[in-house]
Amino acid sequence: MIASCHPDAAVTNPLTLWLLGDGKPGHENQALGLADALARRVPCVVHRISLAGKTGPLARLRSAIRACADFPPPDLIIGVGHATHPALLWLARKHRARSIVLMRPSLPMGWFDLCIVPVHDFKIVPQQENVIVTQGALNRVFPPPVAGRNGKMILIGGPSSSHGWDGENLLTALVEVARDGTWQLTDSRRTPAGFTDEIRRKMPAIEVFSHQQTTPEWLPGKLATAEDVWVTEDSVSMIYEALSSGTRTGLLPVPRLAASSRVMRGLENLVNEGFITPFSDWEKTGRLKNPPAILREADRCAEEVIRRLGPKES
Repeated sequence: MIASCHPDAAVTNPLTLWLLGDGKPGHENQALGLADALARRVPCVVHRISLAGKTGPLARLRSAIRACADFPPPDLIIGVGHATHPALLWLARKHRARSIVLMRPSLPMGWFDLCIVPVHDFKIVPQQENVIVTQGALNRVFPPPVAGRNGKMILIGGPSSSHGWDGENLLTALVEVARDGTWQLTDSRRTPAGFTDEIRRKMPAIEVFSHQQTTPEWLPGKLATAEDVWVTEDSVSMIYEALSSGTRTGLLPVPRLAASSRVMRGLENLVNEGFITPFSDWEKTGRLKNPPAILREADRCAEEVIRRLGPKES
């Protein structure tokens, strides 16, 4: 259980949130991002249900039922990941709670009370009243309340459904971007084995932090003080985390597996709108662009959730 209190607790009824996750850190980070944003506005009590390691809809449902047996009745149930959708709908119906699904669901969107979906998941954006379209996936990062940013970060992903890997070319790019200043680098679970060892050997001035040795709060904290951030093009979630912090963000090159995909559509939109700077553009100017705005999508969605489904004033 995660208990969250808001300064206006006296004037609103608390929200009881159940977060239904599939065990994937990137997915659960989205649900926690929305829960954090809700708790910044109204008092919340959060309970988490993990379906990690469960195979098949029936096994997942049984696991969810066992996990929430002692929980107080929910107001909202938030699910993320295709594996959670059947259990999310069943629990919402059973407990007369409102259902919120993050990312485009595998089941019809009309079955859920609210769908919060990145725009790049659609070729044609739907006009359904229960759909909120976002710039990228939600996350737990938000801009710091004070100025004074001077950190420099490098975020490394790895091969994915949309991108391949060229470690030698990436190392060449890193030598260029990290030529000046003090840089800190972290990898992800997709980063090929041995790549960070290569960085340590060839660029000892870069401080490397393995994702296996950092806490969930480490990266949001670092991004909050970062002035410049470089992210490999495959790492969509980390790109949006950087943009949510308000930092200048550059794209490190990795091979594209397809000329057009939902991921590439989203990245191209960000480039066209000036949010991110491709490495090829940076080579010409030596500067990262200042983003035209700070992405506060978790906060915007939390406002909508409260307006549509949230607690009533006492």
